[in-house]
Amino acid sequence: MKPQDYEVDIMPLSDSDGGGFMAYVPELPGCRSDGDTPQEALDNAYDAIGCWIEAAQEMGRPVPSPRRMAA
Repeated sequence: MKPQDYEVDIMPLSDSDGGGFMAYVPELPGCRSDGDTPQEALDNAYDAIGCWIEAAQEMGRPVPSPRRMAA
């Protein structure tokens, strides 16, 4: 399984929240990132997914399977 296999939801942040875009991964609790553009937020989210999975494995916690698989 690869970070790109997970769904990433991206939404704009208000100027009062610093602007840019928030990316979060519904299947991985607490896994989120941000970026100045939607693409940067997505790229950063993929990095965050990799870190989330690595940390879960090191702690012996289960890693949820992606709901969808990338084509």
